[in-house]
Amino acid sequence: MGGGARELAGYLAALGGWVAAVAAAVLPQWRQSSYAGDAIITAVGLHEGLWMSCAAQSTGQVQCRLHDSLLSLDVHIQTSRALMVISLLLGFFGIIVSVVGMKCTKVGEEDPVTKSRIAVAGGVLFILSGLCTLAAVSLYAAQVTYEFFRESTVPINARYEFGSALFVGWGAASLTVLGGSLLCCSCPAKERRGQQYYRQSQPSTARDYFR
Repeated sequence: MGGGARELAGYLAALGGWVAAVAAAVLPQWRQSSYAGDAIITAVGLHEGLWMSCAAQSTGQVQCRLHDSLLSLDVHIQTSRALMVISLLLGFFGIIVSVVGMKCTKVGEEDPVTKSRIAVAGGVLFILSGLCTLAAVSLYAAQVTYEFFRESTVPINARYEFGSALFVGWGAASLTVLGGSLLCCSCPAKERRGQQYYRQSQPSTARDYFR
């Protein structure tokens, strides 16, 4: 795969991962009611996310409510919120920087070495964005797992398990890190050596012939 095609594939993968991270951040299905156990209650399904909690009736009606207070939220929710916001900001800047540094764009094409470095910087931003998404989703999943398996008088079918947004977040993190890694393969050192070889292969000037 050529350098330009690799950059384009990495950019599209990272962009898709960033869009999926946005979807994961706003979805309320970070955790959902568990249907395990003997007495299964299906009249109302509860879903909770970073920003709101929802109740889905068996008739299809869904009622959602935003979290009332920021300071009253659990620590893992506040931490996951902060990590997702940082992730989306890093990904947004990575989108802009990568467009400038990609070979398929005309911006700064007179200096290919600097252009490649900009593409690498965009890839690093995408990788950091993916790692923040991965940390946020994994932290939330660890808390859900702990609350599900700890000894408690709450019946199993009244506890929570993984929601679909967690899997979307894991997929988003994987795509973003993969795309950023492909963008980081735009190594400027090879282009610098190519330019030096081109200068050395230039014919001597007329003044050199008269020496």
